[in-house]
Amino acid sequence: MSLKNDLLLKALRGEEVERPPVWMMRQAGRYLPDYIKLREKYDFFTRVETPELACEITLQPVDQVGVDAAIIFSDILVIPQAMGMKVLMEEGKGPLLPKTIQSTNDIDELLTDDVENRLDYVMKALALTKKELNGRVPLIGFAGAPWTLLCYMVEGKGSKSFDKAKQFCFTQPELAHTLLQKITDVSIQYLKAQVKAGADTVQVFDSWSGMLSPADFKTFAQPYLEQIAEAVSEDAPVILFPKGSWYALPELSKSSASGLGIDWSLTPEMARKMTDNSITLQGNFDPSKLLAPIPEIKKEVRKMIDGFGTQRYIANLGHGILPNVPVDHAKAFVESVKEYSTANTIV
Repeated sequence: MSLKNDLLLKALRGEEVERPPVWMMRQAGRYLPDYIKLREKYDFFTRVETPELACEITLQPVDQVGVDAAIIFSDILVIPQAMGMKVLMEEGKGPLLPKTIQSTNDIDELLTDDVENRLDYVMKALALTKKELNGRVPLIGFAGAPWTLLCYMVEGKGSKSFDKAKQFCFTQPELAHTLLQKITDVSIQYLKAQVKAGADTVQVFDSWSGMLSPADFKTFAQPYLEQIAEAVSEDAPVILFPKGSWYALPELSKSSASGLGIDWSLTPEMARKMTDNSITLQGNFDPSKLLAPIPEIKKEVRKMIDGFGTQRYIANLGHGILPNVPVDHAKAFVESVKEYSTANTIV
């Protein structure tokens, strides 16, 4: 099926676009009143594991906010689940993995085959969403990066510093690499299955990679991100988002990825310079700025696009949208990108 709006894919291929495409991380969810209604009715994993619900949630921001791409409603922790770990999700508290990975035995027990079937509900949600979108915009699939998943699997919950996860890597590096490789192998199978089910492109979220020093990122995160990009890019464009790891941009820009996500810890100009303008960049609006008055949001969006330029660029946030962002502010962000042209940059 041909896409009516293929701006995102054009930008990822480095083709010329009339304006940058725009979508927002975590756009399907917590700030939308219609999502909150579903959240009151169904628990988190019911929403994720019911294809009809996941599809409905995925479509909400396309219909209500006007973004240029849909991202499937799911969670990065479906991978540890598929590998046989128990994952609980408490509303407002975040994830909890009661039994963590500590030993060789724990890693040996992890399941690594038949991922596509164990995560069949994601594939069904993608196929259904693809059908419902009817070519309006591209559909994005995603997975958590191996380092970020290791953090949860070893720590057992979210953390400000992931000391346990880091201790595990620094005191038992061989075990850590065995675990990271297992997660990588499963993630590759999973992302390839997502593309087969209907995803036009995929993003790999390394939400906690900024916890690592440049040298440790190179050891525990980068090789696995590169493996995923190389394997999956045969099927679809891959966007890597190593949050906080701005120091890795020069090397990641030489990987098989088509795009790199940027947070707000560096300027657009610096990101372009570090990547030698050789790859599509995505980001980097601070989500908290969406709480500013609408004229301010519009002004900041123009400034951001001026910095990145309109080509090889995807307008997005530097991390997920916050739950308390008013819907009309999210819309203002999207509309400001859509209205952008070189003529209106003078404020």
